[in-house]
Order: sequence, then C-alpha cells, then structure tokens
Amino acid sequence: MTDTIVIIPTYNEIENIEAIIKAVFSQSDAIHVLVVDDNSPDLTGLKVKELQKEFPDKLFLEVRKLKSGLGTAYIHGFKWCLKRNYQYIFEMDADFSHDPKDLVKLHHACHVEGAELAIGSRYVTGVNVVNWPMNRVLISYFASRYVRVITGMKIHDTTAGFVCYKRKVLETINLDKIKFIGYAFQIEMKFKAYLKGFKITEVPVIFTDRTLGESKLSSGIISEAIFGVISMKLKSLFKK
Repeated sequence: MTDTIVIIPTYNEIENIEAIIKAVFSQSDAIHVLVVDDNSPDLTGLKVKELQKEFPDKLFLEVRKLKSGLGTAYIHGFKWCLKRNYQYIFEMDADFSHDPKDLVKLHHACHVEGAELAIGSRYVTGVNVVNWPMNRVLISYFASRYVRVITGMKIHDTTAGFVCYKRKVLETINLDKIKFIGYAFQIEMKFKAYLKGFKITEVPVIFTDRTLGESKLSSGIISEAIFGVISMKLKSLFKK
C-alpha cells in the first residue's frame, strides 16, 4: 500500500484518536495518515502531536482554527495530499464506524481491479449496519435511495464516508467549487466523479456506530443533504 494515505478529520475525538491511528498503521507499514483537526477543545490535536514521535514521517497533522465542517476538512486534506506524491487517498472516520481492516479491500478495488473511486458500502449487499437505532438506519437507507432517484447514480450508499480515491479523480474535480460541508459533501463528491465518467465500485463493509465520543449528525446536515441534492442535480442539467 505504498503511495497511500488516510485522511481522518477530527473534532473532539480524544477517546478514539490514538486507537484508530494505531489500528490504521497495523494494516500496512507503508500507509500514511493525515489528521485534519478543527482545533478540538479536548486536545485531540495535542495527542496526535505526541503520537508523531512514535510514527515519524508517516503521521501528519493539520490543525485548523475553527470547526468548519466535514467537507471543508476533507478538501483541506485533499489539497495537502495532492501537493505530495500520494496515488490512493482515503476518507475515514475517527470513531471506528469504519473498520481499518477494510482499507485493504478498498485499496485492492482501486489498485488491482481498476476502480477509480471505491466506496465502502453499507447497502450494496443489504443493510450492514451495527448498533444504529432503527430510525437512523431507515433515514440513512432511504436517503441513499432518494439520492439515486434524483441523481441517476447507480450507487447504493451515496452518503458513505469511507472511500478510496485514485489521485486523478481529485485532480480532475474542481475542489474549490465543492459547495456542501455535511453528508451532502459525500454525495456531491460522488456525483462529480460520476459526471466525469470515472469508474466507481462499491465494496461491502459493515458499519458499526461509535461507542465513544459524540455523533456530529445534526438536523442542519440532514436538510442540507435533502435539498442540496435537488439543487446539485438542477445545476448539472443547466450546465449540459
């Protein structure tokens, strides 16, 4: 897994950050990690700085001044990675909802099987979610169905946040024009890749809800996804 980096955005993840970093590094000696921390009051960034002594030249930290949203954190991370020679760039949560062992499967989908965007999918083989209340499962599942209908994408898990990009996908998408910052960011990135004709594949994974720390989901993030998808689709039609 050379030329591979995992971007982990954080805000108040002190309970998870050391364990998730060590779990990622246990998958491969070659893999790198970039933590993009939004100046966490619980000192998540300081813990990462301490861990950099244990993992020199493979653990990196970017600290932003304000809590500015998931989407902007990933855009910051993408730009940082594109200035360097990484060929496979991952998105991954800090809270173990994404299993680090699945990194290898997503990398294989891109490196060996020819995908240009590999999605760790909760819904491609049914509903593979653990510890979520039923109402949240239903919201997430039907949100993805809704996005499929509106956008025309043949993707089962459109809001998935566990993905591997080949470098050229991020080089082709105009990152400065990505609008959304919550779950809609994940949809928008997939939609941009879809419109560009990149090969997208879904790899079945099991999503496990966090056991430590607090969820960042809010009603504003949900409404952004619902109404943002329609706006995004309409703009793509006008551009055509």
